[in-house]
Amino acid sequence: MRHPFASSCPRPRRLTRVAAAAATVAAVTGLLAAAPAAAGPPRQPRAPGPGPAAVVSLGDSYISGEAGRWAGNTDANPANYPRIDALGPTAYFDNAARTAERIAQCHRSRSAEIHLGLPRTESENLACSGARTDSFRSPKGVAKPGLDFSAAAGVPGQATQLEEYARDHPVRLVAVSIGGNDFHFGDVVQSCVLAYLSPLPKACSQDAGNLARFTPRAVQARAADIAGGLRNIRQAMLRAGYDTDDYDVVVQNYPAPIPHGRDFRYPAPLGARQTLGGCAFNDRDADWAVDTVLPAVGRAVEEGINRSGLDNVSFLDLSHSLDGHRLCERGVGLVAPVRGTVSRWTAPGAADRTEWVNWVRTVTAVLPPFQVQEALHPNYWGQLALRNCLRQAYVSVDGTRAPKSRRTCTGGGPGLNERGEPKMKLS
Repeated sequence: MRHPFASSCPRPRRLTRVAAAAATVAAVTGLLAAAPAAAGPPRQPRAPGPGPAAVVSLGDSYISGEAGRWAGNTDANPANYPRIDALGPTAYFDNAARTAERIAQCHRSRSAEIHLGLPRTESENLACSGARTDSFRSPKGVAKPGLDFSAAAGVPGQATQLEEYARDHPVRLVAVSIGGNDFHFGDVVQSCVLAYLSPLPKACSQDAGNLARFTPRAVQARAADIAGGLRNIRQAMLRAGYDTDDYDVVVQNYPAPIPHGRDFRYPAPLGARQTLGGCAFNDRDADWAVDTVLPAVGRAVEEGINRSGLDNVSFLDLSHSLDGHRLCERGVGLVAPVRGTVSRWTAPGAADRTEWVNWVRTVTAVLPPFQVQEALHPNYWGQLALRNCLRQAYVSVDGTRAPKSRRTCTGGGPGLNERGEPKMKLS
């Protein structure tokens, strides 16, 4: 898919080297069976030649594009909903005709970060909201393919999907976000919201079950899961005919969606944070999430990289990429004509003056257009900011080829770049 903001960004250098060898590389067509045991012999990947290269995303909601429909947040007045609707009701439709999702509720939005818009580069989003490292069906029977070759979800695992795609497209980047759902992060968030809304004093940060999810032993267990998922990526690409020098893997961690308790712009008592800003977190729980939960998940991601054995992988640290635009953070606000910092998402300076994380909706998520699963995910502006980060990381990694390198992405100042994305800085 070619993103509408595509421009004349320089083509990664290694693609040029591969293109120079196109005359000596044979292209063969066909698909590999979904189960690894039924796979045929590896084939040589198609060289870029005169055609495009390809970049692929795998993993969960933080890279699938969840919440990418909405450019900011607005209040419970339905008249204001169109003011933040950047992509409309077809935002998550990813089949060829743009009429439905290929896998229901994967929420692969058009604003997802993998759509880099680089010249002569196609993009494919294989990530799925709610995915773990292993494939499974949700309690409601919804398919959640993981970073494996299993059909336990009722659809091929993402490693199988990657293998099949890579056989017919010259993949040069695999971008990955995984691990949060292995920690059952969604259940933790739910417990925090319920603790805030409870009439009795409660704190999700003191719940024994929540604390057990983030012990050193639990972090090591999740790191092993992540390492296994990354090894499956290597296996998928190997079976598709690739050497590790043919492509790069960029694994990212998770940006903080909320600030510390002291930095909320709404007071905690009387439910004000939820009714005014959709951020139902007590100060204590917010501090725990920012200082304990997200760093623990990040450690598991980095340890998973180290234990995977991949020599073509780099780490993209997004921990502070949304700082200054987190949900209910001081300095930004809603999109509304009376109570907002801007009246519409298209207003000049809207990205600078609004939030990049989606509201935690309760009552307003019961009926369309909002969905519960969109909560606490980077919205349209957040997705474009992360896309900017990933593009810079890809070009940088491709130029250096330094194994297990680390890049950090943070805000790069006010305004948008020439692609309409928030400015971001890679270091």
